[in-house]
Amino acid sequence: MFGSARFREGHVYYDMARAVGHHLAVAGFTVMTGGGPGVMEAANRGARDAGGRSIGCNIELPREQRPNPYLDRWVTFRHFFVRKVMLAKYSYGFVALPGGFGTLDEIFEVATLIQTGKIDGFPVVLMGREYWRPLLDLLGRTMVFHETIDLADLKHFLVTDSAEDAAEHVRRVAIAGFGLQYAEPERPQRAVEE
Repeated sequence: MFGSARFREGHVYYDMARAVGHHLAVAGFTVMTGGGPGVMEAANRGARDAGGRSIGCNIELPREQRPNPYLDRWVTFRHFFVRKVMLAKYSYGFVALPGGFGTLDEIFEVATLIQTGKIDGFPVVLMGREYWRPLLDLLGRTMVFHETIDLADLKHFLVTDSAEDAAEHVRRVAIAGFGLQYAEPERPQRAVEE
C-alpha cells in the first residue's frame, strides 16, 4: 500500500487506509507498506487489528520516516529505487491512497512495469475518488488523446472509496492471476489415550 506520511489518525484517508489494511489481512494477505507514519501506519494498524501480518519497507529520510509501531518486521533502505523494487517484488497487488511525490513515483513505477510487461496481472487500486480525479483526467483525456499511453493502459486501475471493494478486487485478481489458494488452518492433533 502506498500513500502520504502526513495524514494523522482521524483524517478520512488515515481511516480509509486502516480499513483497507484490515480487509486485506482478513482476506489472508500480508500488508506491506513503506513502514512510516500516516497512510502507511494506518494500513499496518488495520492489518494488526485483524490479526494479520504487517511488513514495512522503510527509507532513511531526514524527517517523516520512522518505522511505525504496527509493523511485525521491517527493513530500512537508503535508496528509493531499491525500496520500490522490494515493494513490487513481494506484492500481489497495489493499493494507493492520496499522497505526494513519493506516492506518485510508486504508482507510475508500477504502471510502467505493467505497461512494459515486466509484471503482469497486477491490480492497481486508487482509493479516494475525488483526490485522484484530476490525475485520471490527465491520463484518460490528455495522454490517451495525444497517444502517449493507450486506453488499455488504464484497465489495470480500479478507483474506489470502498475498502471492501479494494480488498475484494486484489483478492479476486490474485486468485485468478497468480493461482493463490486458501489452505485450511491446521487442526491440533489430540493425543491418543492408550
